[in-house]
Amino acid sequence: MEIIMNIVLIGMPGAGKSTLGVLLAKRMNLEFVDTDLLIQRKVGRTLQDVLDKDGLEAFTKLEREVICSFRAEDTVVATGGSAVLDEETARYLKSLGTVVYLEVPKEELFPRLTNLTTRGIAMHPGETIEDVFAYREPIYKKWADVTVDAHTGTVWDAVLRIEKAVKK
Repeated sequence: MEIIMNIVLIGMPGAGKSTLGVLLAKRMNLEFVDTDLLIQRKVGRTLQDVLDKDGLEAFTKLEREVICSFRAEDTVVATGGSAVLDEETARYLKSLGTVVYLEVPKEELFPRLTNLTTRGIAMHPGETIEDVFAYREPIYKKWADVTVDAHTGTVWDAVLRIEKAVKK
């Protein structure tokens, strides 16, 4: 019987989930799925457009529907930064495989997020990225099986740290 391995990457927008996910999948000979792209493909719109026109609650419902309906085998799954904020979605992602929180300190993260108005970040009106970080960080830690430093060294250093963490 073949072992089915899925690696689910969670973390803040700008933490490198998509970038590191593609490289990790290549290195470990796994498939790659970006849940944000699945959502966009389903509705034919950008995440930002869904948030702007339909609102945060509708976006969260759509995100839950899309994520909880897809299946993965031997796949690296890069999630949107808000995926584990919804309990049902978080439980489903946890059931898929090893959940890896890509940790990046806010001092390094915030300069990466120069496109807040177009990036499709699920946040309430009036919230700052600092508010979002403060709220989400403990939730990421709660759902993570492992936490990996995603900011020290090169991108490949981070990929190797993730690989090592999930093979333990």
